[in-house]
Amino acid sequence: MTSAAAECPLPESGFDCDLQRRMTAVTRYIADRPGSVGVVVRDRRTGAVWRNEHAADLVWTASTIKLAMTVDLLRRDRAGAISLTDEDHALITAMLHDSDDDAADTLWTRYAGPDHQAFNAAFPSYGLTSLKPADPSSPYWGFQRCTAEDLDRLIRYVLDNLPSADRAYVVGEMRTVGPAQQWGVWGAGPAARPGTKDGWSLEDGGWVVNTVGFVGPDERYTVAVMNDLADEGGYDEGRATDTEVARILFENRF
Repeated sequence: MTSAAAECPLPESGFDCDLQRRMTAVTRYIADRPGSVGVVVRDRRTGAVWRNEHAADLVWTASTIKLAMTVDLLRRDRAGAISLTDEDHALITAMLHDSDDDAADTLWTRYAGPDHQAFNAAFPSYGLTSLKPADPSSPYWGFQRCTAEDLDRLIRYVLDNLPSADRAYVVGEMRTVGPAQQWGVWGAGPAARPGTKDGWSLEDGGWVVNTVGFVGPDERYTVAVMNDLADEGGYDEGRATDTEVARILFENRF
């Protein structure tokens, strides 16, 4: 490899040489990690995007879909289609802060409609265009698949399309998640001012451990990682992988 190629190994990516080297290091790292790992990184300022070979793989969303539920509830409330109560707002906060499953169940039951389709009908509008519920006739938040590319589009929607007050609320909650979610994108380190929504679950095919969020001044960079461990590892391995990806990409970058 020439010195120029070593300095800037992904010249067509649109990212600076430092991030190009970091992305190459991520590729080397995940090659030896359990399962398959889909990664998408976006620079919102320049529009540059880097995605790896598994970015379009369908993986169980686990709790990352709670971010899409939050977007939909806030949008419907602003449009006057629903009227969120103080209790509803507290449940939304619980979904974002602690990834509370009971809160998600309550909100899904309350606002999915009698045919259970209301959320899923809207999700593609927020970027989840590949989303596939396990039961299309009666979807449920806890059993749906999407791709890292879907999560990339979702976090872009949060940052670029939500009304300013709703955006500020969601960004603030993602930056102050509870201990159960202080990993994944959180691994970028405090100087990056990360915000994250994580998801993890044990499905029939094994563990999935996912993370989506943002880092940097003005939430410049977004990151989506979906780790389908199958029978190759568990929660601890997946959490370590997601966190290390963020650390490699952004530690000491800011």
